Amino acid sequence: MAQIFTASADTRLRAAVLIAGLAVLAGGLFLGGYAESGYMTMVGWVRDQPVPFSHEHHVGGLGIDCRYCHTGVETSAQAGLPPTHVCMNCHSQIWAGAPMLEPVRQSLATGRPIPWQRVARVPDYVYFNHAIHIDRGVPCVTCHGRVDRMPLLARARPFQMSWCLDCHRDPAPNLRPPDQVTRMDWSDWDPKAHEAYGQAMVKAHGIEPAKLDDCNVCHR
Repeated sequence: MAQIFTASADTRLRAAVLIAGLAVLAGGLFLGGYAESGYMTMVGWVRDQPVPFSHEHHVGGLGIDCRYCHTGVETSAQAGLPPTHVCMNCHSQIWAGAPMLEPVRQSLATGRPIPWQRVARVPDYVYFNHAIHIDRGVPCVTCHGRVDRMPLLARARPFQMSWCLDCHRDPAPNLRPPDQVTRMDWSDWDPKAHEAYGQAMVKAHGIEPAKLDDCNVCHR
């Protein structure tokens, strides 16, 4: 009987299967690494702004409360970007003629909003409500990081679904007194007291972690 396959055919087939398997594995590792990379999550990235606003100076140095500029954070889904007149409450008297504040003065004169570039944002298909998180005591630093140490604002968290779900499935560690949500440094809070407080607030607010990972909580 004539031999259909050569003696080396089996070896070549095994080598091809091995190479294909390694290629699939490498592709999976590449995609997984890319999804977690700073390029994809944009963690640490700074966006160019019309005015180089320093949170380090205004929050860390001057102690301005987050809610002074982000007026909607306690009452609506959007925290809101500061309207020009809020900036001019101070800068009509302080650094009134500074060249870097020309876009602010132009905005006030023309009535056109300053085109701030949002740094922290979730995709359009994700519903996020600032007010409910603030009401339950999730502090600003949980999602936005130590803005009081940022000369230029950078994204501090990945805002990926897995990151959000980690909190939804175990919210207690991220709960603080609602009247202190703008506090940046919590290093002096006793871990045991914090754990007890978080568990107590989960019960007090009727938070049900088992329901917080339902798709319709964030995708409506």
